[in-house]
Amino acid sequence: MSEVRNVGTADWDAEVLGSGRPVLVDLWAAWCAPCRVVGPIVDEIAGERSESLDVFKLDVDANPEVAMRYGVSSIPTLLVFRDGEEVGRVIGALPKARIEAQLDEALGARA
Repeated sequence: MSEVRNVGTADWDAEVLGSGRPVLVDLWAAWCAPCRVVGPIVDEIAGERSESLDVFKLDVDANPEVAMRYGVSSIPTLLVFRDGEEVGRVIGALPKARIEAQLDEALGARA
């Protein structure tokens, strides 16, 4: 199973924007109950798509600069990047099938 890595403001550009593969980032906070619902789903997606997708988690309380930079006003928010550009976002605690459908739509194909 692929490891979901933590990312922060200091390594955001190198890890997320500089990745040679599509990237999914889960923006969350410890106090957020819906984030605790989405977290295990993100872990599953990371494992299932480990060959083609990098997956990160970013704590918005510890890294508010990133949330502000991307205009994230509610969590959980999943940001999808390709070639350093945001290509999609999923907001809220949605079922896995809906998250995957939006991920696939953002990437134009199964990642």
